[in-house]
Amino acid sequence: MNRGMLVWNGLLTLVCGFLLYQNWPAKGASAGPLSTRANSAQSDFRMAYFEMDSIAAHFDMVKELKAEMTKREDAINAELEGLGKNMQQKLSYYQQQANTGALSQEQSDAASREMRTLDDNLKSRKQALESDYSDYVLRRQNEIKSKIEDFLKEYNQKSAYTYIVSYEPGLFYYKDSAYNITQNLIDGLNSQYTSQKK
Repeated sequence: MNRGMLVWNGLLTLVCGFLLYQNWPAKGASAGPLSTRANSAQSDFRMAYFEMDSIAAHFDMVKELKAEMTKREDAINAELEGLGKNMQQKLSYYQQQANTGALSQEQSDAASREMRTLDDNLKSRKQALESDYSDYVLRRQNEIKSKIEDFLKEYNQKSAYTYIVSYEPGLFYYKDSAYNITQNLIDGLNSQYTSQKK
């Protein structure tokens, strides 16, 4: 999630920088029609930001996702641990039988096949569980992203910002806190999410 957000924010930064460069009047430029249009675009250009880490810490839907992820991880670990224990018990049993000479060659071959099957089953189950978990997390992250985008569209009808970006440390080097809409976003998202859950 962090890598995707970093790339997305990087692209937004480049777009914002390009737009600012395009609309910034050149030094000593005349006040002709192009300059007037650029000045008009500049006066209409407004950008706000929100702190993504604050959203992650205070948006109820994100908190629920984190709790659900922990539950799913625990369930996956418990299932894999149970399968691993079962395999280990079988292996110990067959080793004990082999050490006492209680296994015939045919039984030893059958035990080897069974152990390979158990190992293959464990690996494929682990892969399936991890794939399901990754799909679930990605789907829920996209839901959260959509909730934020939808709320910002509605929020921006009154505010009329040209861009609203998420602030990531290391991506932006200066921010004017006057344009920080994080608390408005947290309050609005939580209010909307609570009413939708009812």
